[in-house]
Amino acid sequence: MHDISTFLWFDTEAEEAARFYTSLFDDGEVTYVDHYGSAGPREAGLVRTVRFTLLGRSFIALNGGSDYAFNEAVSVLVHCDTQEEVDALWAALTDGGEPGPCGWLKDRYGLSWQVVPELFFELIGDPDPVRSEAAMAAMLSMGKLDIGGIRAAVDAVGTR
Repeated sequence: MHDISTFLWFDTEAEEAARFYTSLFDDGEVTYVDHYGSAGPREAGLVRTVRFTLLGRSFIALNGGSDYAFNEAVSVLVHCDTQEEVDALWAALTDGGEPGPCGWLKDRYGLSWQVVPELFFELIGDPDPVRSEAAMAAMLSMGKLDIGGIRAAVDAVGTR
């Protein structure tokens, strides 16, 4: 096998969305844009697909029409190292979108994202189940995830 890509279906916003997403990541890059021709099924000249990369991952956006819409069953998970990264991505992706619970949000195109500090995964993996559950409980009470709040909840239960 050669590669694997995430394929995203848009109505007519594929290029706009790809350019927005690539602007959020230092290595984001639109690598290819093609257009519908006379064979259709959409009008000739409309952007058909946009290939782009985010953090070394390959995506393809299609202007496929209004037949399908995104839902929460599929999301893009971004592992963040710092609260500043969480805050910046959250602000950009919820601009025109909507915040959700537990680090989830929908962007202006309806695509679901999870913006999660890597520390959260470390804390829920704590071998002490009381500390792990404290991290999970803290996360469940939040919209945008707060590293300090999650860490404080874990520290509050101490160690066994």
